[in-house]
Amino acid sequence: MRVKILTIGDIVGKPGRKILLDKLPKLIETWNLTFVIANGENVAGGSGITAETMAEIFKAGVDCITSGDHIWKKKETVQILSKEPRLLRPENYGDRAAGSGVGLYKTRTGHEIGVVNLLGRVFMKPCDCPFKAAEKTVTSLSLKAKTIFVDVHAEATSEKVAMGWMLDGRVSAVFGTHTHIQTADERILPKGTAYITDLGMTGPYESVLGRETDRVLHSILTQMPCVYDVATGDVRLCGALVTVDTDTGRAVDIQRVVVRETD
Repeated sequence: MRVKILTIGDIVGKPGRKILLDKLPKLIETWNLTFVIANGENVAGGSGITAETMAEIFKAGVDCITSGDHIWKKKETVQILSKEPRLLRPENYGDRAAGSGVGLYKTRTGHEIGVVNLLGRVFMKPCDCPFKAAEKTVTSLSLKAKTIFVDVHAEATSEKVAMGWMLDGRVSAVFGTHTHIQTADERILPKGTAYITDLGMTGPYESVLGRETDRVLHSILTQMPCVYDVATGDVRLCGALVTVDTDTGRAVDIQRVVVRETD
């Protein structure tokens, strides 16, 4: 059986949440999506996630929310992670961190899907090795599910590419998040894993990575601190649509997705 799974790039603030609520329900129906994964570490005011903003994301039709280095920006997230298995934090934060970086879920077609959330180390704050965490987690998860998706939240392109090659043939898809810029390198790797270096941002593109351009430029030009307000112009929903053979767990197609407010 072939199923379609949508992965959605970093949702930024209210504009990102709004376009998700406006567009995702129709996409689920039109594309007959069996599962939706979205990175939600920036949904609350552009940094972090709250119970209310998480509820909006799930209401839109997202089945699993992954995150990254901004997951701890809101104090309440610690309690949320301990109660909500559909919200993941990076697995390589270690066993003592609240929540989990791996989830096992049922799709709309009734088959098992595993989701793994990892955090890169290059140009990022210290954390455990994502490659060792991936090796351990994927080995265990593959005993329970053939379909496995991995979100690598990382700054360095090379780190994401390396993860794709390490997991080729072992998972259904490896997709990158964090940089807020969609890459044009989507492909099926030789052993059947769908790969894209970054899904892009679900939020305002008339901005600097989702923030008001004048605020960011002021900070850059003056070297002075400034509040980076979330921008509002040219909002888009970005990600990748992956088709998976559930009998083998291998991907058979991957397509970049860009949906504008006017679409």
